[in-house]
Formats: sequence, C-alpha cells, structure tokens
Amino acid sequence: MALEEALDCYPKEIETRGGLNCLVRPLEEGDHEMYHAFFGAMQPQELIYIKHRVSDPAILKHWCQGIDLGRILPLLAIKDESIIGVSTLHQQLGGWKRHIGRISTHVRPDSRGKGLAMKLMEEVVDIARQCGLERMEAEFMSEQERGMKAAAHLGFAELYRLEDYVKDMQAVTHDYIMMGLELITDEEYAGMG
Repeated sequence: MALEEALDCYPKEIETRGGLNCLVRPLEEGDHEMYHAFFGAMQPQELIYIKHRVSDPAILKHWCQGIDLGRILPLLAIKDESIIGVSTLHQQLGGWKRHIGRISTHVRPDSRGKGLAMKLMEEVVDIARQCGLERMEAEFMSEQERGMKAAAHLGFAELYRLEDYVKDMQAVTHDYIMMGLELITDEEYAGMG
C-alpha cells in the first residue's frame, strides 16, 4: 500500500487509554511556530536526549518547509491549537535499509502518563506496516527508560546495547540501545487464518 493511502484517514480524532482526546495529523508547512512551542515546553535536561537542536527555530522552520513525508513523517497530536506529542517515522527510500523504518516519539510534559506516546507509536507502526516496511527500529540512551518501556509494550525488543557510545548535547556519554520490531504486513495477517 502506498503512503498516500496510509495517510487517507488523517486528520483524525483519537482517545488514549487515559482519556486524552486530540487530533492526529501529519506535519504541515505552517506548523513551525507550534513545533517550536512544543519543544520549548520541554525541560532542558530532556532536550539533551534529542539528536537535533530542536531549540533552534530555524531548524524547525526548515523541517516544516522541506516536508518529504515519504522519508520523514512526523505525526502530530494536537489539542487546543498546540502540539502535545510527535511520533516520527523515518525511512530510507533506497539502499540496504529500505525495508526498515525508525521511530522516535516525544510527548509534552503536561500530557504524559495518559497513554499518548503509546497511541502515537501505534499509529506510526501501523503506517509503516501499511507502507510495506518489514522492521522498525527505535534508538535510546540508557536513561530513556519510559520510552524503552513503551516500545517494549508494543513488541520492540533490545537488539543491542553499546556502553558509553553516544554523547548528548552536553557532551556526556551514555549507553546506546537499539530496539527492534519485526512487522507483520496485512498480507501476512490474512494468511494466518
């Protein structure tokens, strides 16, 4: 199934297990101010775990102007005209990892503990499955225990751990953990009966 078909159901309203209702849709060109406000609501100690300098408005504006949903698909959770969560599907369109997607998820501090991260991750994994990806990866630093727990709940398992392998934005080293999930496509589900 093509990405366009997988995205036909968006925007859509979702409700988390914790009773949080919000709109979910892909990133759009005019979202850079909301995107900046979203990352601005995070504590500085949380931003050190994010690979990019998301505190720089120019970077976020560039992301919103150069949207290529086939390569990088940020799925936004929006409530009261604010982004409260983002889960992104990264994929390579060619090469030896073209069948593998990578997921990253962030939730605004005041929206945590309500199942939003899990719900967004489920949405992204479902899109990946519909697009024919065969595997998903999720990268973590060892301190990101909540994220690893959410990924494990969805079936991700630790593939490997490298001690003191990555450095955060403050140049402090951390263990790097790669988790993976093997996807079952819709065709494979149909053959299980």
